[in-house]
Amino acid sequence: MADFRGVWQTNCPIIGHVLILALDTSSPSGSVAVLRDEKIVGSVSAWTDEVYSARMFRHVEFLLRELSLRFEELDLFAVAAGPGSFTGLRVGLTAVKGWAEVYQKPIAPISGLEAIAAQSHSIVPLLVPVLDARRGQIYFGFYRRLEAERLALEGQECVATPEEFVQALSAHGPPSDFAVLTPIPALLREALSRLETPSAWAGKLPPIEGASPILAPYVGLLGYRRALRGELADALTLDANYVRRTDAELHWKDPGGA
Repeated sequence: MADFRGVWQTNCPIIGHVLILALDTSSPSGSVAVLRDEKIVGSVSAWTDEVYSARMFRHVEFLLRELSLRFEELDLFAVAAGPGSFTGLRVGLTAVKGWAEVYQKPIAPISGLEAIAAQSHSIVPLLVPVLDARRGQIYFGFYRRLEAERLALEGQECVATPEEFVQALSAHGPPSDFAVLTPIPALLREALSRLETPSAWAGKLPPIEGASPILAPYVGLLGYRRALRGELADALTLDANYVRRTDAELHWKDPGGA
């Protein structure tokens, strides 16, 4: 079992094996996974219109029961903290906050975009993960590979139209300088094919690498690596990264909707 004493205050690395419950409620599929260190022990996912609050707890209960595990045995909670569905994110983060408080265990908040970038098989140093933000927009970010399989976000994660996305990509050089990863490759290719390509690209679109929409296993993997570095949160400090403001916030700022 891991020893997390003093991790939050001192960034001390963990000691021993770590049993991780990982949760993603940011995407339409949603998923839950249990890992021991970097090894996936089990996972559950479902693509359904059923609300997260109804199915997430059922999936967690099912998975722990199948693996003969109790919450008390878990060492770490890893959770997708955004970007994604506002309702979905709130459900997942609230659940993890409650479990962390009750069982006195730390939390590793992970970006869903970083969980996409972690799936890359490319050797290029710059990875550009993309997620569907709906409303004709996409979420994306630029992640640079560092040592020891670590990824570092350059700038901020963004929400943008495909046109704005291409402009951001072109500022980083020709397509050979980076790899685009997404669980919606066909949708992204179709959107980009309608756009005029920057002259520096010589008429070529960047290569697009498909990624799994089942993010919980990668959230758990990244959570484990973050725990090794002592980069953890607790129930009080955990927060969502919505990237885009909620409809309520937009209407509050601009009651006319303009």
